Amino acid sequence: MRKQAQRIAILGTRGIPAHYGGFETFAEELSTRLAARGHAVTVYCRERYSEPEYRGVFLVYLGTWRHKYFDTIVHTFLSTLHLIAHRPDVALYCNGANAIFTALPRAAGVPTALNVDGLERKRKKWNHLAKAWYAISEWLATFCPSVVVTDARSIAQYYLERYGKQTEFIPYGAETGKVAADGVLSQLGLDASRYFLYVSRMEPENNALAVREAFERVSGPVRLALVGDAPYAAEYIQKVRATQDPRVVMPGAIYGAGYHELLSNCLAYIHATEVGGTHPALIEAMGRGALVLYLNTPENAEVAGGAGIAFEVDNLEQKLGEVLGMSAGERTEWGRRAAERVAERYGWEAVTDHYETLLTGLLGGNQQ
Repeated sequence: MRKQAQRIAILGTRGIPAHYGGFETFAEELSTRLAARGHAVTVYCRERYSEPEYRGVFLVYLGTWRHKYFDTIVHTFLSTLHLIAHRPDVALYCNGANAIFTALPRAAGVPTALNVDGLERKRKKWNHLAKAWYAISEWLATFCPSVVVTDARSIAQYYLERYGKQTEFIPYGAETGKVAADGVLSQLGLDASRYFLYVSRMEPENNALAVREAFERVSGPVRLALVGDAPYAAEYIQKVRATQDPRVVMPGAIYGAGYHELLSNCLAYIHATEVGGTHPALIEAMGRGALVLYLNTPENAEVAGGAGIAFEVDNLEQKLGEVLGMSAGERTEWGRRAAERVAERYGWEAVTDHYETLLTGLLGGNQQ
């Protein structure tokens, strides 16, 4: 039975429709599903959409300071002030860096949940001050919000062991089923099942450069599509793009139907992130039935669960060669197992069920 309808605010992302990364996709998928269930959902945005609503979700646009270190926290602070003035029933914050702001609406009588993501202080792009802010925010997350949400069990275990903090584990979601090739592949000069695919923000800890260099040492009539961008990583992106190998394609960021088309038709998907909780692109690739190669971190291994092939940065070349040596049947079997795992554990409707129960429960709104 449906939960009692609530006014729910989601903040701490760049907003929806999703045109950047995992938190934005999460905000879109969750907010639109909650709205379809009868809740009045508002998402705070930095990028303006042409309409005041998107798929039943109210959009609020506020300014920010377009700076690598202040973009998120300035916008979330302004969003928090607006939220307090307009008082939803409950608020969901994204990004551990925003922990301090969750205390303000909570003090004003608005319960708050915080999705902390992963251990952001480990990202190479941050300077010492930013890493210190994330470290302090981990501690603040243990008492500022009403509840902390983790999307990976390894992150939940970290908070328990380091801070004695129990968190609510809710995984990221994804759809399943392949999408037919319908334009993007031909635009990029790719043939179905004849390209490796990498998708991520182009930042050092996501290892795009290492992936490109490993691929360049592998011979064969296959290509590599490096898909992604980042707003404050121009120097690193320039290094990634500095290749003489004509087999490498770097189209920038691709979203929506084109993104899912790429996932559905690749020879294999390469996931090389070092930092973070559950990475959306990994789950989405698995859901589309791709053979996945993943960098062997606890978070990535948790998601793959034996339905993907682990690698280390220094043996990726070898793993790429092994994939090329597989039969089509072997690659299909890996993809089938990956899609089955996502269907069992990471469906968006089940994720929405969990968030709906959590958020309405914060108000005692879990009466049927």
